[in-house]
Amino acid sequence: MKRSTVLTAIAGLVLAGPGVARAAEVTHSDEEWRKLLSPESYEVLRHAGTERPFSSPLDDEKRPGTYACAACNLALFSSKTKYDSGSGWPSFWAPLPNAVVTKTDKSLLMVRDEVRCRRCDSHLGHVFDDGPKPTGLRYCMNGVALRFRPGRAA
Repeated sequence: MKRSTVLTAIAGLVLAGPGVARAAEVTHSDEEWRKLLSPESYEVLRHAGTERPFSSPLDDEKRPGTYACAACNLALFSSKTKYDSGSGWPSFWAPLPNAVVTKTDKSLLMVRDEVRCRRCDSHLGHVFDDGPKPTGLRYCMNGVALRFRPGRAA
């Protein structure tokens, strides 16, 4: 590989800054993702689907612990930042550091900020600016996109 190609790639990562999508670290073919994930998780994580509101048991989860990506198991959210938004989906006011990236989603005749797993680029949900203090944000996540790991919260 040419030195200039490597330097350009490094510069691109540095200039991109936090929260900007980068190349996924965990990748699989579509066929492999289908085998690794439940049909519901596959539709949400790989095709930006949305589960029905109030259908996830994680919406009512109250124990201390960590919420990880259902596709690659990266820790995404702490139970310390979870709250009941009344939306019908697990909601958090902040992700863990270096866990998620956002990108503009213009689907369904709306403009929203989509939330994706930083490591595997899976769709998790959306973030809105109607959340509680201290951030004022509501990370509205699909329960089938998450795995709950009970225990000490991150």
